[in-house]
Amino acid sequence: MSLSGKEGGCDCGAVRFRIEAEPVVVNCCHCRQCQRQTGTAFAVNILVKPDAITVLQGDPAPHEHPTPSGAGQTNFRCSDCGTSVWSIYHAAGDGLRFVRAGALDDPHAVTPQVHIHTTDKVDWVAIPDDMPSYEGFYPGREIPAIMGEDNAKRFARAVGRG
Repeated sequence: MSLSGKEGGCDCGAVRFRIEAEPVVVNCCHCRQCQRQTGTAFAVNILVKPDAITVLQGDPAPHEHPTPSGAGQTNFRCSDCGTSVWSIYHAAGDGLRFVRAGALDDPHAVTPQVHIHTTDKVDWVAIPDDMPSYEGFYPGREIPAIMGEDNAKRFARAVGRG
């Protein structure tokens, strides 16, 4: 899936951005926080390094949220319409941005590679049998199988473990 060069933005058009590199991984998170923050059953997150996002217009405003890990999350939203465009999950450090796939101009360009926090999954969502899924976050030993060796190394460097 090629996402480099894909653009997106908020609902009102005040914030526009472009992804400048291929993602480390794309996950579908079913946790209650993602459900509440997106107002739907899950969030599809495109994990990229901070320098892989170019803001073309506007200035997404940070909003702090608690997380079950206790590390917290900064969710960047349009100041005008409130659309979430990306987040930083502090448990993963500051080396990754979790771009909301629904904020892309073409969300059809994105396919999740893994489903996480499925203990909170709503019953009507069906995960394909051949799709990796985890009750919580995927364990470290599973990362190379999910992301591939090169992206696993990129992930480890981004979260300060490599």
